[in-house]
Amino acid sequence: MFVGGRAVQGIGGGLVIVALYVVVGRAYPQRLQPAVLASFSAAWVLPVIVGPLAAGTVTEQVGWRWVFLAIPVLVLPPLAVMLPALRALPPSERSAGMNRRRILLALAVAAGAGLLQYAGQDLSWLSLVPAAAGLALIVPCVLRLLPKGTFRAARGLPSVILLRGVAAGSFLGAESFVPLMLVTQRGLSATAAGLCLTGGGLTWALGSYTQSRPRLEPHRERLMGLGMLLMAVSIAMVLLALIDSVPAWIVAVAWVIGGYGMGLAISSGSVLLLKLSRPEDAGSNSASLQVSDALGNITLVGLSGVLFVTFGGGDVAATGSTASHQPAAFGAVYVAMTAVALVGAWVTTRLRPVTV
Repeated sequence: MFVGGRAVQGIGGGLVIVALYVVVGRAYPQRLQPAVLASFSAAWVLPVIVGPLAAGTVTEQVGWRWVFLAIPVLVLPPLAVMLPALRALPPSERSAGMNRRRILLALAVAAGAGLLQYAGQDLSWLSLVPAAAGLALIVPCVLRLLPKGTFRAARGLPSVILLRGVAAGSFLGAESFVPLMLVTQRGLSATAAGLCLTGGGLTWALGSYTQSRPRLEPHRERLMGLGMLLMAVSIAMVLLALIDSVPAWIVAVAWVIGGYGMGLAISSGSVLLLKLSRPEDAGSNSASLQVSDALGNITLVGLSGVLFVTFGGGDVAATGSTASHQPAAFGAVYVAMTAVALVGAWVTTRLRPVTV
């Protein structure tokens, strides 16, 4: 039941985020779109800070089920405000209808991703079977879902979509192992390890705000390049925390830098997507952006897990003991994700379309 609920949640989230991009493209002039998209990132800050405290309080006082039951109620006020404004928009050209072929391709990608995640839980010869089946589903379907030229970083929109997966996946692939590293290698408590990542959420919103400034619009591609370089620097800085003589708080500083870079890169990518899309293609291109985001997360987090176990980190993850020193396992993850972020910095040189 829980897994089914999460699946429904994922479908709903995908529908909402794509629809939001389309609404921004239709309802706001191009000069205001960066600021609106920046507000999306800023809207995450309050829930990140207040949400865990509120959920914990409700769970302790009345039970965990009420946390989930309250969510639909919270959706009603913004709907009441938004629907009248949406009705006031001029009618759009009718599309050809729902593309069932793309839906089937997306379902196949989701199934393949599930098989890859399952295979990554047990690195044995038998796990090669679900891994191969997952790849057999993902590769041909993704090639048909994403714009032509995405995986060779063709100039313009394909590179914008590729960069989303590279940026999100490299950052999350590194972040997934930061708390475990701080607990097992540096002896921090789980709470302190989590607090080291909090600043990244705040600077993510700040980076989104920075890219929304009108005077920076002519330099959007450079902003994204700067964002990817900051992410690479932040992940590389985490490597220093594996040295006992380096204070553990360097991770908090690193994640402040990385969060700012993510804010620059992710929000600017959304702006470029709308700028390079025809109005009738905004929906399908936004969907491709989300596919790239999800695929990047699944692939690169999975790669991080494989590297971690390959370099001897399995015992660390299993015991959670501060006596289990396997810095090479964490180092392999951070070196790989730094390299991926640097590849993303190169992709930013391909964002500007070819002008004839």
